[in-house]
Amino acid sequence: MTDNKLVMQQKCDSQQKGHGCGGSHNAAGFSMAQAEKVAHHPCYSPSAHHKYARMHLAVAPACNVQCHYCNRKYDCSNESRPGVVSELLNVEQALQKARAVAAAIPQLSVIGIAGPGDPLANQTRTFDTLEGLRSALPDVKLCVSTNGLALPQSVDSLVELGVDHVTITMNAIDAHVSAGIYDWIYFDGVRYRGKEGAQILIDQQIEGMRKLMENGVLVKINSVLIPGVNDLHLPEVSHAIRDMGAFLHNIMPLISKPEHGTHYGLSGQREPTPEEVAQVRERSGVFMPQMAHCQQCRADAVGMLGEDRSQEFNLSSLSEQKKDYSAVMQQRTKVQAAIASAGASDDDDARLVAVATQQGQVIDQHFGHAKRFHIYSVSSEGVTLVGERHVAQYCQGQTECDDHDDVMADTLNLLADMDAVFCSRLGLGPWQKLETAGVQPVVDYAWQPIREALSAWWQQQPKGRSEVKLHVRGVA
Repeated sequence: MTDNKLVMQQKCDSQQKGHGCGGSHNAAGFSMAQAEKVAHHPCYSPSAHHKYARMHLAVAPACNVQCHYCNRKYDCSNESRPGVVSELLNVEQALQKARAVAAAIPQLSVIGIAGPGDPLANQTRTFDTLEGLRSALPDVKLCVSTNGLALPQSVDSLVELGVDHVTITMNAIDAHVSAGIYDWIYFDGVRYRGKEGAQILIDQQIEGMRKLMENGVLVKINSVLIPGVNDLHLPEVSHAIRDMGAFLHNIMPLISKPEHGTHYGLSGQREPTPEEVAQVRERSGVFMPQMAHCQQCRADAVGMLGEDRSQEFNLSSLSEQKKDYSAVMQQRTKVQAAIASAGASDDDDARLVAVATQQGQVIDQHFGHAKRFHIYSVSSEGVTLVGERHVAQYCQGQTECDDHDDVMADTLNLLADMDAVFCSRLGLGPWQKLETAGVQPVVDYAWQPIREALSAWWQQQPKGRSEVKLHVRGVA
């Protein structure tokens, strides 16, 4: 087993939840729905990290847990290590940087907040940033990495903002083991140490994970492998988190060089060997998929995994001029469509379409009720998911749609480059506005599986890009 692939040894018994050997799962051990959901997420998919870029925004300095392996004060611009940043950003600076990176790196698919402290210990800064990102960059996935201590009370806000990937750092599920990894936790205004603090942290992580699962959020678990502390315990963690509903376990080697100034580094705790890491991943892989392409990125990392372009986008180098993001987004979609479809989206017969869907499987959502549209490329090579675009909900009830023309205008602007929009229902007013904009409204495939519906629709379309817009506008 190699470090550039997911390590997965499936255990085929009736006890396994969602990771059996049935035909609905792929070779990595993900269900087909999970695989599609992470297909463009470089930190979750073993193939996406070769194609898509990520960005971490360092807006969260405070932390509510003191780990023995962490020292956020140390920074070297040439170093890659969790918690390391060169610049701490306020909300406006974070949005300015995100816009610049999205324009410069069209492969950017994900923006996450991972530190340098814990995002959920910095509620105002984190959620103001996420809200600004959701408005400014509607086509980018949003992610959060957290220790989980403040997760249960944060889930509703995360879901409301469309965050559907969360990483939790869980180093143990046994308080005896966990007590040796943390100095203290700070919970509800009280500092706890030892086994008592460890148990509170574990309980909060489990409760937060449960709430995320209830809301359809994918959860990846990060664990730091610490020789002599939790190395023998981590397979038990894999077994437990599988039963809780996590879909991927990322076991990372401890970084404990003395010059970093961490408790472990100064006390002589050694790092694991590559062989030890491989062995623990293999034992844990009996229970669930194991991630092995993690680069243990900085909290301000930018670019593809394995590279860091953060120094290209320091604040002093960024222009304050705001470009029209619609044009940037449309160009990004073309690039990402070409990546996802292996170039088929550039064919003359290819179409870009938006789909209103609740779970990404069926065309089952009213146009005005959609908070996001799934974007697909459809061509002779098949149907390929390109990404998502988040919109403000146009209809707030059965009779309120006509009172939100400004929202409708924004939605039309976000979908202007689409050849068609698929939904289960659509009012006459929005229908006419879509047609005027040269976008074909389609309701004929309501409640049908997305891929079959888009394929059937494409077969009926006139071929050639110049013809389709004229066809939609009713021009012969």
